[in-house]
Amino acid sequence: MTRTKDNQYIALARAMDRLSVTDYIQALFTDFFEQHGDRLCREDPSILGGIARFHGMPVTVIGTRKGKNLRERIRFNFGMPNPEGYRKARRLMKQAEKFQRPIITFIDTPGAYPGIEAEARGQGEAIAKNMMKMSQLKVPIITVITGEGNSGGALGLAVADWVVMLSHSVFSVLSPEGFASILWKDASRSTEACELMKLTANDLYEAGVIDGIIEEPAGGAQANPEQMYALLDQALAYYLEELSQKPINDLLEERYEKFRKIGFALE
Repeated sequence: MTRTKDNQYIALARAMDRLSVTDYIQALFTDFFEQHGDRLCREDPSILGGIARFHGMPVTVIGTRKGKNLRERIRFNFGMPNPEGYRKARRLMKQAEKFQRPIITFIDTPGAYPGIEAEARGQGEAIAKNMMKMSQLKVPIITVITGEGNSGGALGLAVADWVVMLSHSVFSVLSPEGFASILWKDASRSTEACELMKLTANDLYEAGVIDGIIEEPAGGAQANPEQMYALLDQALAYYLEELSQKPINDLLEERYEKFRKIGFALE
């Protein structure tokens, strides 16, 4: 895959009209009831979460949201959650485990908010505790990366039994601009960074980092929403059925082994 092609994936993943978690909830779920707050500090609107039904099955749905215009993007902090958002997500996950509801997360974030205030309120701890808790949850977990999935901001919602990507989404340790700034001290080399980072769905599936790819319509999910909804609905129904049939101890062991193997190298 060429640098130009990788850069096109970044552009599609970041498109202003990219389908959001709100779109997917409205199209795929019924009886959605949003829940607010982390019960410690405040509400973070950049993470949306609540209870819903998927084909009649009660589930917990959680996702990052960027917004589709400038006003929404400012309100949702451009999709960069604060620690309160991750704590809210963890609260909903613990609730899902208590009532034996599968968890479905949707990720589209440039990363967690890196501001001084967020760090002071425990950003790193909030993400780390989410990852630890998700590794232990005794319910099936499915993660769908719908746009960008960058840095720990994505991982805080992505420790799942099945991690799948839409075919034009990206998933990486940080943004290409951040990668280029660190490696070459030059953010303008982000296109070059894309090739080195191997951040596309095909790259990550080949490396064993993700479990599946959901093909998008030509031009991206936003080009044909109804087709995208149908494809994702079919995939989620399949994944939930497969995971629900597994004994919970097997599920936990496989989840643990799955993430332990990522990055493993033979000398």
